[in-house]
Amino acid sequence: MFQYIVRVRDKTYVWGSSDLESAFPLPLVLVVNNDAFGDAVQIASESPQGVPTVLGMLQPGQCWTLVLTGLRGVTATCATDSTLACAILFPSGTQG
Repeated sequence: MFQYIVRVRDKTYVWGSSDLESAFPLPLVLVVNNDAFGDAVQIASESPQGVPTVLGMLQPGQCWTLVLTGLRGVTATCATDSTLACAILFPSGTQG
C-alpha cells in the first residue's frame, strides 16, 4: 500500500498525468478520502485519449474507491480548498 496527501484547488491530478498516453495495465485500486473539514470535490477519470468521465461529487468526510486499470489519470476539482488522503492498494501478488 502507498499512501499520500493531495491538496485540491481547481483541477488537480490525484493520480496519473495529462502527459501520459497509455493506460495503466495493472489492477491497482485508488482509495480517496475527502477531509471532513474540507469542501465538496468533483472526481473524474481520464482515458488514455484524455477523455474525462465525471464520476461524481465527494462531500466532506466521504470516501471513494476506484480501479485504475485502463486509466491514465484521476482528477479532483474544487472551487475552494480541500485535502484528499489517498491510498493505492496492490492486489495480492503484484507488490515488489
